[in-house]
Amino acid sequence: MQHQAHAEHAHHQPDGSWATAVRATLHCLTGCAIGEVLGMVIGTALGWGNTPTLILAIVLAFFFGYALTLRGVMKAGLGLRAALKVALAADTLSIAVMELVDNGVIVLWPGAMDAELADPLFWGALAIALAVAFVLTTPVNKWMIGRGKGHAVVHQYHH
Repeated sequence: MQHQAHAEHAHHQPDGSWATAVRATLHCLTGCAIGEVLGMVIGTALGWGNTPTLILAIVLAFFFGYALTLRGVMKAGLGLRAALKVALAADTLSIAVMELVDNGVIVLWPGAMDAELADPLFWGALAIALAVAFVLTTPVNKWMIGRGKGHAVVHQYHH
């Protein structure tokens, strides 16, 4: 019974609407924000320079972005190897665009890369950078979902 329901659900493609794209981008933003904030906090707290801090933030953003998708599709019954393939196919472009935009905003924002954790500029620039990244990544996700790519790949595993 469950297999039949899963098979029927697997043929349903997400509609490629803006609402679907927003949900996919919010999912991406969640993982990226966790990794990005954690990376920036760790790098800043340890007094690292801008480049190692950015690298850590980007690596952690990809890690947490993929981890959220892995958790969901493995919960739906996929093994680790298959779940990794789904996560890579679903999230790579979305996370890459989000990270490029978000880190681009932070790097270009005067003083943001030198702000300390207690400085409102640190948190304000980070929040605005993530918001800008969300706005610019949503159309990318809409385009991918409309073509059966990106989060459309994950959609078949949602219950």
